[in-house]
Amino acid sequence: MKIELLPHERLDDLQNGYEIIQDPGKFCFGSDAVLLSWFARAQKNEQVLDMGCGNGIIPILLRARKKGSHVTGLEIQPDCAQMARRSVSHNQLEKEITIVTGDIREASAIFGGASFHVITCNPPYMVHHHGLENAREEIAVARHEILCSLQDVLSQAARLLKPRGRFYMIHRPFRLGEILSKMVQWGLEPKRMRLVHPYVDKEPAMVLLEGLSGGNSGMKVEKPLIIYEKPGVYTQEAMEIYYGGA
Repeated sequence: MKIELLPHERLDDLQNGYEIIQDPGKFCFGSDAVLLSWFARAQKNEQVLDMGCGNGIIPILLRARKKGSHVTGLEIQPDCAQMARRSVSHNQLEKEITIVTGDIREASAIFGGASFHVITCNPPYMVHHHGLENAREEIAVARHEILCSLQDVLSQAARLLKPRGRFYMIHRPFRLGEILSKMVQWGLEPKRMRLVHPYVDKEPAMVLLEGLSGGNSGMKVEKPLIIYEKPGVYTQEAMEIYYGGA
């Protein structure tokens, strides 16, 4: 299907049968979105919400992996939400993915409590004013807690999940203590954790987490995920994650 691209936009092949519209001047997805869509678990009959979906990458990747019966993406920035809708339409996924323009902080009011079996989130990693903020608003919002905080994400996820629903997030290890304590505070008991290392001898750059709504204490720490064997060469596991098919 031919699609009309706006100035500065491009159409990228996701190597799984789908394509996505991106604007490098706003924000392009990275490996964290791919890793989260792989780590998250959703059954074929489950309703999934991706909080802060940006250009729609995680909903599209989840459907490519046949996860969930329907995926809703929530995005506060109208331009990004519209770009996501156009990618959904381009891939003829309108029956399987819905993009909603709205604020994460108001998510439970938008959808109602206990509405989803699974929630995913690739939130801003940096607290406001921590690190250099990008001058472009769209990129700054994606990287820094300007429009929502970790507390906002977890509190809303706790309200939106059905009993025993699952929450999946990717974040930075330097905030792990805060993340785990706040997950417990909001009744999202940490159940799985996997640290992501760029190389086997380097410290982790990302952490993948699963929380269970109303779960009992007890977390499985999975073996580290190593991305590169050497510069430019993926490990076998990383190859399977990135290119292993829909």
